[in-house]
Amino acid sequence: MGLTCGIVGLPNVGKSTIFNALTNAGAQVANYPFCTIDPNVGIVPVPDKRLQDIALLIKPEKIVPNTLEVLDIAGLVKGASQGEGLGNKFLSHIRQVHAILHVIRSFKDDDVVHVSGTVDPKRDIETIHTELALSDLESVTKRMERNEKLLKGPNKEAKAEQEVLAIVKQGLNQGTMVRNLGLNADQEVLIQELNLLTSKPVLYVVNVSEEEILKDSSYVTQVKELAQSEGAEVVKICGKIESEIVALPENEREDFLKDLGISEPGLHQLIRSSYKLLNLISFFTAGPKEVKAWTIRKGTKAPQAAGVIHSDFERGFICAEVYHYDDLMKYKSEAEIKSKGLLRLEGKNYEMRDGDIVVFRFNV
Repeated sequence: MGLTCGIVGLPNVGKSTIFNALTNAGAQVANYPFCTIDPNVGIVPVPDKRLQDIALLIKPEKIVPNTLEVLDIAGLVKGASQGEGLGNKFLSHIRQVHAILHVIRSFKDDDVVHVSGTVDPKRDIETIHTELALSDLESVTKRMERNEKLLKGPNKEAKAEQEVLAIVKQGLNQGTMVRNLGLNADQEVLIQELNLLTSKPVLYVVNVSEEEILKDSSYVTQVKELAQSEGAEVVKICGKIESEIVALPENEREDFLKDLGISEPGLHQLIRSSYKLLNLISFFTAGPKEVKAWTIRKGTKAPQAAGVIHSDFERGFICAEVYHYDDLMKYKSEAEIKSKGLLRLEGKNYEMRDGDIVVFRFNV
C-alpha cells in the first residue's frame, strides 16, 4: 500500500517550491487528470538507510524503496470552499488522499508578496482550516438531507449514519476538525465514504528562511504550539535551500549540508514524517535479484503482509521465514543468523515488525 499526501496552503507560501524539490529528488512526475484544472502528482522514494545497509551484505542487482505519492494543488484563498479562486475544484482533488501536508509560510521576502499582505502563520492556518471545514460542512449537510428521505422508511444504516453526521456537523460548526472529535472506529466507518478533508491526519510543514533553519523564530514557535494542541507534528523546511540541494551533483550535497550545519535535507524528514503519519511500517524482501521495501500498517499480520506483495501469497499462505534487520547488521549474513537460531518460522497470527526481513511460503 502506498501513501498519498495532498499539499495545501495559501498562494505564495512555497508549496510549489517544495513540491518541485521533492520531485527533482528522484520523483517521476505526471499530470493527475481531474476536473478542468490538473494538479501535479509526484512519486517520491522514501529515504531508508536500511535498504542500502541490507544491500551491502546481500548484494542484489537492484534496490527498490517505498514510495510516497505527493499531490500538489493550486493555492487556496479565503472563500475557496464557496468557489473563490476555483478553490472548490482544488479541494475536490484532495478528497482521496490519505493525509494532508499543510504548508505555512514563515519567511519574509519583499519579492514574494504574501496574499494577505503580512506573514502570520496562525492566521494562515485558521484560513485553511476554515475553508476545509466549510467544504466538509457542505458535504455533511447534503448527506443529511439525503438521509432525511431515507429515514421515512425502516433504514437502520441511514439512522446510524445520521447520528454520526449530526455529531460531525455540530463539531464543524464549533470549529473542531473531524479528526479531533474522538469518533470511534464504527462511527468513522459510517462516514468514510464522504472522505471528509478535516478527518485526514495533518503534517504542518513550515517553510522557513535560511536564518530559521538552526533556530526557531517566533513564527515557527507559534505553529509548533498550535500543532501540539492538536496532537499534530511539525516539520521545518527551507524551500530555497532544498531547491539548491537537489540542483547539486550527488557528491557535492554532503559538503553543502555540512556548511549549513545540518545533517540531512529537510525533504528526507518531510518524507519520513509523512510516511509515519498513518502509522505505517516497512518490511523487506531480500535476495540476489533485489532488496525491496514494502509498506504495511503497524499491527498487520503475516498473511496480510504477504498479500501486499501478491494476492496469491495471502490466499495460499503457509508460513513466513523471518529475521530482523538488526540481527543482519549484527551477524552480517543469513547463514550466521540461522546458526544463532534467529531465523524464525512464523504463522498466521504473527504481527509484522518494522525492519523484518521475510520470505513468505505459500501454496495455491
